Amino acid sequence: MIRAVPTPPLLNAPVLDPTVRHLYVHVPFCPSICPYCDFHVLTRKSGQVEAYLEWLEAEAAWLASQYAVELDTVYLGGGTPSFLRDAELEALVGSIRRHLGWGAGENTLEINPGTVSPARAALWKSLGFDRASVGVQSLDDATLKFLGRQHDAAGARQAVTALIAAGLRVSGDLITAVPGQPLDSDIHGLVGLGVDHISAYTLTVEPGTEFARRGVTVAEDDERAGFERTEELLSAHGFARYEISNYARPGQESRHNLAYWNNRTYLGLGPGAAGHYPAASVSEGNLTSRRTNPHLHIWLTGEQGEAEAIDAEEYATDALFMGLRLRTGVDLADLSRRSGLDVRARYAGAIATNVERGWLELDGTWLRAMPEGWWVLNRVVTDFLEA
Repeated sequence: MIRAVPTPPLLNAPVLDPTVRHLYVHVPFCPSICPYCDFHVLTRKSGQVEAYLEWLEAEAAWLASQYAVELDTVYLGGGTPSFLRDAELEALVGSIRRHLGWGAGENTLEINPGTVSPARAALWKSLGFDRASVGVQSLDDATLKFLGRQHDAAGARQAVTALIAAGLRVSGDLITAVPGQPLDSDIHGLVGLGVDHISAYTLTVEPGTEFARRGVTVAEDDERAGFERTEELLSAHGFARYEISNYARPGQESRHNLAYWNNRTYLGLGPGAAGHYPAASVSEGNLTSRRTNPHLHIWLTGEQGEAEAIDAEEYATDALFMGLRLRTGVDLADLSRRSGLDVRARYAGAIATNVERGWLELDGTWLRAMPEGWWVLNRVVTDFLEA
């Protein structure tokens, strides 16, 4: 018989920031759907973008009425936000500014290289974006063709050059472990373009994608080799790996994504957008809530995703899962203050087991993953979930 283990009582009242400082906006429209993509994306049809923009404004107004908002970061992801026409993107930014304000610290636009021109880059800068996340994926034409990308290597280079010339900080996305990919030249080429941040993701074949239907697979040896070679090369170029899949020159880390990894609250705006929200009151034992919006056609009816209440223990577990992705790890003293739990005592067994394995390191109040621990992080987190 399995006996439920009660959540330990709070040592102190949780100390969480009641103000939401981060906003994610999902733009689901793409010029085409890549064979590896499992996000909520669709090609645009007549009237869809107009309906999307109209309801986006209504949802922004509703969020503003529900939460105290003082934005530090705004992130437009997708989909392909840069696929919106200039007037459409201007309208979207206007809706955000009217109801929620704008990020005081960092504002990122996800960009497909095929949508970039010098004039458009200048427009995006004038709208208030200071950072561009560019889906380069590779600088090898054969690899890009295999990945189903619509741009070629020359187009990617021209796009990054135009964005930097417009005064934007540029992050380049790179997919690794692609069969036949010349990874070294991809990395050298991307660094040589002048980007200050690189997100390097292993090719993952998710169920329901075109790659899954074709039977594409990724060998674990190739995944591991790409994982290690990427860090080796980028470190030599002066980039520090500050998260499992993210590298930056000093001071160029993504402030928005750091909010996710540090388990902060954020608003989710648009179809398919996920949000992490402050609880109305912590007196009932819930610290925050999470909610993912439905896909476009349902979202346009005004239906919301179901909110999931997050209590102190789940909040702490989420924070460990996300924070151990960071090179700095998790400050257990700070997490105890935020959650109200004695985190170090609550997870003492899981911590000791994984320190002994060499997967985690406990340095004062800081718990961080060792390089081998990053590779098996899902197994590490399972130990905390089962604690």
